[in-house]
Amino acid sequence: MDVQHFERITAFIEARLTPLFDAGTGSEYGFGMDDTSRALRALRNAVLEASAVKGLIAQRASAEAATARVIDQSVEHHWDVLRGIARQWEDHADFRREFKRHAWELDAAPAAAVGA
Repeated sequence: MDVQHFERITAFIEARLTPLFDAGTGSEYGFGMDDTSRALRALRNAVLEASAVKGLIAQRASAEAATARVIDQSVEHHWDVLRGIARQWEDHADFRREFKRHAWELDAAPAAAVGA
């Protein structure tokens, strides 16, 4: 698991969500106080929060064993959150097979080697 995995899945989800927030299209989704707008903002916040864990990946190499285990658990948990969100668009042309994989399956393959 590396930073590129998180960057790709976050970009994929953001590309699905961003048009829903586009005021230029006349949409009020995301900007109002209706339940749909609130749900969109909450979903975007969940995605941003889950993707922020990518900053821990670089610290893992120099971390003590106990801290490295906590980092691994955090990375795995947040990957699962993003994976669950991304899978809502499994039928989308830009969806990658790596978005279906568990974190431990990605550990064995660098991001550059994981195909679509």
